[in-house]
Amino acid sequence: MQKRKIENTIYVYKLRIFLRYLVVEVKDMVGPTRPQIVLFGSSIVQLSYSDEGWGAILTNLYSRKADIILRGYCGWNSRRALQVMDTIFPKNAVEQPSLVIVYFGGNDSIHPHSSGLGPHVPLEEYTENMRKIITHLKSLSKMTRIILLSSPPVNEAQIHQSFSNVFGPLKRTNEACKLYSEACLKLSHEMNVKAIDLWSALQQRDDWSDVCFTDGIHLSREGSKIVVKEILKILEESDWEPNLHWKSMPNEFAEDSPYDPVAVDEKTTVNVTNWSFQKNFEWERALCISKPSNGHHIEESAVTKQHQ
Repeated sequence: MQKRKIENTIYVYKLRIFLRYLVVEVKDMVGPTRPQIVLFGSSIVQLSYSDEGWGAILTNLYSRKADIILRGYCGWNSRRALQVMDTIFPKNAVEQPSLVIVYFGGNDSIHPHSSGLGPHVPLEEYTENMRKIITHLKSLSKMTRIILLSSPPVNEAQIHQSFSNVFGPLKRTNEACKLYSEACLKLSHEMNVKAIDLWSALQQRDDWSDVCFTDGIHLSREGSKIVVKEILKILEESDWEPNLHWKSMPNEFAEDSPYDPVAVDEKTTVNVTNWSFQKNFEWERALCISKPSNGHHIEESAVTKQHQ
């Protein structure tokens, strides 16, 4: 048994070295370097690219502006996250993220199992784990910004219907989720970190329990739209420099070119770099996102100088 533990420890150590090497190699292969926005959390993060999820929406918005990096791990609690902080966020990395959006707490809040197994983390330990996670992220760079997502509510009946044939008794209640959400928000205030109160944000819709989830826990398209709205609201209202709202960030390779599409006058070209194709999306109209672009080209009719 002891030999097996030693072998496993060596394997994990070698794997971590390989992953760090791989990240460096990939970064060297793809350029130029863009700002990094890391989504770090449990399944609500891992699944954020599914069903027009909030991660997919952000990736679409920030195309040509920033790299959205997904670090989501289904089933994880704050205890497991804390164990890998140095691996996922090495302090000696050449490039540090501009923004890290962190979500843990839902799995921590699951009621403890009599066997001692399962993801439950006591509330006080959860708070201290999150404190250590925030402290580590703050140490990466003076320019690394942090947004916490608090635990959202759940649809308890839908959870039972979705998971009763998969897991043992999954005691994930709104009563517990609220406590962990409040602890997260209290800690964010104490440590001067931005946070989104998902517990309250989702419940602003009268029909939240019917439309915000795919299975009672994970977010549907409607639930994800709320998350994006709240994230963009923070980015729009913050005094961070540089501003990280997608409409305030420059596009990569945005210069005029004679290779741009020819305009209707057949004498000039149209620089489509800043065209906001996203404006046509139903979700953005509903969110009333109004932050103006600071780009060099008109968004809707980006006719550039004549190229001869």
